[in-house]
Amino acid sequence: MLKFIIIDDEPLAHEIIEEFCSMLPHLQLEKNCYSAMEAMQYLNENTVDFIFLDINMPKLKGLDFLKTLSNPPKTIVTTAYKEHAIEGFELNVVDYILKPFSFDRLVKAVNKVSETQLSKTVSKEFTPETFTRFFIKGDKKHHQIDLKDLLYIEAYGNYTKLFLKNEMIISHEKISYFESILNNDNFLRVHKSFLVVVDKIKFIEGNRILIDDYKIPIGQTYKSNVNKLYNS
Repeated sequence: MLKFIIIDDEPLAHEIIEEFCSMLPHLQLEKNCYSAMEAMQYLNENTVDFIFLDINMPKLKGLDFLKTLSNPPKTIVTTAYKEHAIEGFELNVVDYILKPFSFDRLVKAVNKVSETQLSKTVSKEFTPETFTRFFIKGDKKHHQIDLKDLLYIEAYGNYTKLFLKNEMIISHEKISYFESILNNDNFLRVHKSFLVVVDKIKFIEGNRILIDDYKIPIGQTYKSNVNKLYNS
């Protein structure tokens, strides 16, 4: 779950961001802040994973506010003014999106936050030697995945499908996230959209792999990796 706040002096901007984010179950709104000063007070006492930040606000502008933070959260700038983009990226904002923006554009920005945040979590918490199970968020539930039940993972737009022995679960993470945590020799990327569990492979024939009754394509880019399984 990624916690965030919205910092914008326009109530309509809050409504739009809230509506879009409500469609993404892995996000949790912590507070609506209508000025930089209100946000500053909140962040002095609380931590969040990222913020939506408007630039043109009274008293203290968004980017000036960002400069006052010694350890700012990941930041998505939302503004009608494209001329501040260079300054924003110099402050290491994750993304800079122009109002009015679509749901797809907001999702793209949030995915950038997810990737940076999860890469930190992965490096701190997971090691191949001890990692035998993990939790994922899907369908408003936290599912515990036992690696011995996992067959393969398929990319599904901005989500992924995890195929287990007796069920399939859709996760809100990208396939690159699972590739980073499942980084031992028993997991192999065989296609831009598929990550397989090596010891679940029944056979390899031509450009496909059979796992249980599932036929999985082998991408041309990944063929040499697959060949190493039986040519080593």
